Amino acid sequence: MKNIHLTIDNKKVSVPKGTTILEAAKQVGVHIPALCHMKMDDIHIENRPGGCRICSVEVKGKRNLAPACATNCTEGMEIKTNTIRVIHARRNILELIISDHPYECLTCAKSGQCELQTMAQDLGIREIHFEGEKSMYREDFSKAIIRDMDKCILCRRCITMCSDFQTVHALSAVERGFEAVVSPAFHMDLNDSTCTFCGQCVAVCPTGALSEMDYSKEVIKALANPEYTVIAQTAPAVRAALGESFGYPVGTSVTGQMVTALKDLGFDYVFDTDFAADMTIMEESAELLERLTRHLEGDKTVKLPILTSCCPAWVRFIEHNFPDMKEIPSTSRSPQQMFGSIAKSYFAEKIGVPREKLIVVSIMPCVAKKFECERDEFKVNGDPDVNFSITTRELARLIKISNIDFKELASSEFDQPLGESTGAGLIFGTTGGVIEAATRTAYEHHTGKKLDQIDFHALRGMEAIRSATVDFDGLPVKIGIAHGLGHARKLLEEIRAGKSEYHAIEIMSCPGGCIGGGGQPFHHNKTSILLERQKAIYSEDQRMKIRKSHENPSVIKVYEEYLGHPLSEKAEKLLHTLYFDRSSQVTIDDSEL
Repeated sequence: MKNIHLTIDNKKVSVPKGTTILEAAKQVGVHIPALCHMKMDDIHIENRPGGCRICSVEVKGKRNLAPACATNCTEGMEIKTNTIRVIHARRNILELIISDHPYECLTCAKSGQCELQTMAQDLGIREIHFEGEKSMYREDFSKAIIRDMDKCILCRRCITMCSDFQTVHALSAVERGFEAVVSPAFHMDLNDSTCTFCGQCVAVCPTGALSEMDYSKEVIKALANPEYTVIAQTAPAVRAALGESFGYPVGTSVTGQMVTALKDLGFDYVFDTDFAADMTIMEESAELLERLTRHLEGDKTVKLPILTSCCPAWVRFIEHNFPDMKEIPSTSRSPQQMFGSIAKSYFAEKIGVPREKLIVVSIMPCVAKKFECERDEFKVNGDPDVNFSITTRELARLIKISNIDFKELASSEFDQPLGESTGAGLIFGTTGGVIEAATRTAYEHHTGKKLDQIDFHALRGMEAIRSATVDFDGLPVKIGIAHGLGHARKLLEEIRAGKSEYHAIEIMSCPGGCIGGGGQPFHHNKTSILLERQKAIYSEDQRMKIRKSHENPSVIKVYEEYLGHPLSEKAEKLLHTLYFDRSSQVTIDDSEL
């Protein structure tokens, strides 16, 4: 394809047909500010509505300014991005946006990382010359996400993620003119909508219009109460991203410092969710082999492919959209919930603490985990297995407000016995990791042979949908992988239509899996950041002494002392769950009509 030649601020550039002015400017190092635009090439996410007009530029021969994010380059174009006319227009546009925005920067969850705030500083906005009526919407508090639409600038990034990428369609633009707002249909609450609480809307929101429900205050209260024994569990993806909040290069694993920080915060025990990930593999791989065996024996009732069940947003997605297929996913609980269940039974008995006096706090890269630990099936007499789930961002804030110098912390080890883990548990943090971990164990359990090659590179990568066939010593096991709920939908529709040939499928809701979770440090739509976090996960896996879940000594001991064996009656009770038909649970508040 012949390239297009143009000049931007007197710099010559050659770009393929279809390239926007904004993308062309990046190639020659010209920064054009943008609010509504976002793009992640490797996983095919792009939002280019041209709505905010902050990226306006002058194009020679055109009377009006053009939005750089929504205007394609043409041959011989001459563009100016820094004229007085452009700067004046951008300042006026930004002042108009801010004129209908709350002045709550000191208390806003996005303060210091707000793109609107940063742009106001960059353009030197010190006063607002436009005054008028301000939008006033009611706040929506769900178990996981807060919607404060007074702070919404109608960039529609959240709609792109929710509708185009995730195909959840929980958010859309409703009403017109001054009343226009991004909301679920009929202004219903997120709790009552099809929202999966994946948090990708939070991850891309440029302001504080969407934020996670913050449980830091509750965690601090628990830590301060001497009646409670408070324990922490940390997800694998957290250690690959937490360092970014303290100035470490992207992709730096900070496992040891993270453990020390949690102990300095006052947690009585600091454990590793990777331990429970290993336990998840024990149960999930046993389910896979059990179903495969029945299938090979000609059992027509067996449900294949088996789907992984670690991601709570994905679970809510299938409950809302594919309730007729709720028997297909593995019944194994997620590692977060397996950990909580074992901690409040096996571990609580060991240390002689009543379960209601044991507070379990999970640190997750995920916003949906907040919703998951509130599900009724994960409570015993009203006491949740996991009391509070906080995100990587919330942990970083807790460390900072506690005046802990993270970079000066020495490295510490996780406590035992729920802190021992393997490389297989660690790679849960990235797309393809759960099914690779399951494959390491399922292969050896099925064949009785030692795996010579532990790394299944065919299962790795960042492609939206991937497939591979793993040879289980003569038994070809076909595996599918998807990250992003829109891509998951395609695989599920194939299963529903009877066209799927997979035996097992891993699904994660977020781009890149948990490394790109809605609770991670903001990656600002850069796939390169996700790739570096992924490298950190695999590098740490390579350094682990034990890399297969079924070889974890602490997991083996729990089965010997307490559970018996995978899929035992006790394991079914403590480590497995059920799924529900939620397709009719979307409710509308008539008062909003």
